[in-house]
Amino acid sequence: MAHLLGGEALHLEYPTHVVFDSVTIGISDGDRIGLVGRNGEGKSSLLGMLSGKIEPSSGRMTQRNGLRVGVLDQSDTLDSDSTIHFAVVGEMADHEWAGDARTRDIISGLVADLDWESTVGTLSGGQRRRVALAALLVQEWDVVILDEPTNHLDVEGISWLAEHVNNRWSKNSGGLMVVTHDRWFLDAVCTTTWEVHDGIVEPFEGGYAAYVLQRVERDRIAAVTESKRQNMMKKELAWLRRGAPARTAKPKFRIEAANQLIADVPPVRNPLELKQMATSRLGKDVIDLLDTSVSFGSRQILKPFTWRIGPGERTGLLGANGAGKSTLLGLIAGTVEPTSGKIKRGKTVKLAVLDQQFRELDQIGEDMVREVLGRFRTTFNVDGKDLTPAQLLERLGFSSAHLSTKVRELSGGQRRRLQLLMILMNEPNVMILDEPTNDVDTDMLAALEDLLDSWPGTLIVVSHDRYLLERVTDQQYAILDGTFRHVPGGVDEYLELRSAKSSSSGSNPTQSSGTQSPKTSGPSGAELRAAQKELNANERKVGQLQEKISKIHTQMASHDQSDYEGLGKLTAQINELQDQVDELEERWLELSEIVG
Repeated sequence: MAHLLGGEALHLEYPTHVVFDSVTIGISDGDRIGLVGRNGEGKSSLLGMLSGKIEPSSGRMTQRNGLRVGVLDQSDTLDSDSTIHFAVVGEMADHEWAGDARTRDIISGLVADLDWESTVGTLSGGQRRRVALAALLVQEWDVVILDEPTNHLDVEGISWLAEHVNNRWSKNSGGLMVVTHDRWFLDAVCTTTWEVHDGIVEPFEGGYAAYVLQRVERDRIAAVTESKRQNMMKKELAWLRRGAPARTAKPKFRIEAANQLIADVPPVRNPLELKQMATSRLGKDVIDLLDTSVSFGSRQILKPFTWRIGPGERTGLLGANGAGKSTLLGLIAGTVEPTSGKIKRGKTVKLAVLDQQFRELDQIGEDMVREVLGRFRTTFNVDGKDLTPAQLLERLGFSSAHLSTKVRELSGGQRRRLQLLMILMNEPNVMILDEPTNDVDTDMLAALEDLLDSWPGTLIVVSHDRYLLERVTDQQYAILDGTFRHVPGGVDEYLELRSAKSSSSGSNPTQSSGTQSPKTSGPSGAELRAAQKELNANERKVGQLQEKISKIHTQMASHDQSDYEGLGKLTAQINELQDQVDELEERWLELSEIVG
């Protein structure tokens, strides 16, 4: 594959620390790279060097002649006085952009809900972000670099973006690099993962799930120095194997290796034990919303519904931006009064909310973290162990040095962690998490999920991070057109319902141009059956070849070790069989894409 963009022996140093020391990287045609790593390790600096915005202290940047690089960074460069129309398509005539299927799809997928002729200055921060993303995607680029593109997108928007990125270029052309904490998105679009840590960039094959597997294996080798990190990732891998089928779409001959790796890992959580503990703390009655509805003026936000929230329930709430999720959370928290119906609360309910603001922390900005922790209890029971506040803080990714840091000097991710810690130390038995993944890196998300696994209470989560929802909740509800309903199939069922509604209503704003995006036709039923049949046969053949290789290894172990000629023949047989396995594995991947 042809080289597009990269750097040789890159060294980046600031007065206080060295970010990278002699790092060599490259993006080639067909690369789809996800960038992960803890906050502060240098992900944004690496993007800055690749995009030309940051000059390395030493080393050489290289790129193909005439290369077109498009960048979505976290800064807002939109002209507040321009219209959305001009910001997205510029001076292009209406018939030009409306006649282009991809441009119509981008506008429909990202800004269909916005007034096309309103000015950018009237938009919220999230809306401006979507306009900036649309303006980038409508242009032609050889390499696209996206820094947190899923921020302010709902589940449906994230799913659309993944599909758009996957179809933007042909298989072995174009380059993509993306930084995001949305692990589902990383799995959906990336074929390679780069981890930035300790001044280096370490590549892994595959998306986030494959990266987790490889990283656990790496951590097992370095178990003495990485024991805490290893245990967390083993638990994450256990969920990947036991979780949604979409995350186990790997050859059966690879699944066995993963099963052996996690054979001694207990289930992510014991729901029966947690519910028993929650019932003892809460009683049987938690919060009942009975025939409840909410209207603002003539607009009905939530149609009448009944929801009895039980002790130990772990529920995820789904819905597009503006669907009414915040209103529903307000009903539960008691900050919103229902228009009709009634709300009953258990006498022992102690509710806490982790919202998207930092109001509590703003009031204690001048206090040191150790002073804040000193106002709470001295010990807390987690996983049956008594932990001090400092130990709990360490479990959430803080070091002892942070104890002497003022709250206002903490980064956004650290403030979010401290906010969660303060909530946990108040020992609520009902907790609402409203977009808890904002400003949090993937390592911190794993730590947060690990902590929530042992939390015995009722948990309600609103998040566009479907990975988090599937990981920490056991059931999902959705708000669709003001109707509150259970979705047993989780996020996938919700997206199907949204897609069906969109298809039936035909509410695409670009349809007025008289043209529609072409439909891509998939394989026929006969082709699918044939592919599935070959896939099954493929797996059987691989299993047989692996057995043969294992037998030859046994022969070699008992063979005369001084007979070099005989050992050489056995080795040649193994190499020949392994070549056949590799060919079958490549064919398996092709067939699995067809079968889906």
